[in-house]
Amino acid sequence: MLLAVAGGIAQSTQASINGALGKKIGSFEGAFFSFFIGMISLLLITFFFGKGNLLNVFQVPKWQLFGGLLGAAFVAIQVFAVPKVGAGATIISIIAGQIIMSLIADQFGLFGNPKIALHGTRLVGVLLLIVALFLIFKGGAKA
Repeated sequence: MLLAVAGGIAQSTQASINGALGKKIGSFEGAFFSFFIGMISLLLITFFFGKGNLLNVFQVPKWQLFGGLLGAAFVAIQVFAVPKVGAGATIISIIAGQIIMSLIADQFGLFGNPKIALHGTRLVGVLLLIVALFLIFKGGAKA
């Protein structure tokens, strides 16, 4: 769980950095450079510390390769959104989308995930998240 929290901290920091970069060099250009630096970093990490087999990529179902496209879209969306609505509203919106899609994936066992039923407690959590999104967005609009 602590690693996931660290990932969330990194994601929020990345959103602010990418938003500022996009304002200076252009939105798509900012997204490109952010993704490019990430790719170079992962290339080096894979080269020095990787234990898997990259050639197995040709044997996985093709839909599993779609994640890279979604990652690029995610970075581009950050670059567009942060300058318009701020880091807080962008991140809570991202989290809301992540949780809603995760609950759908759990409910139907999508992408090889175990099935976990959507019940009242989880629905209340989503409703509270939507309230949080509204309050954070409205609170930022007054500033």
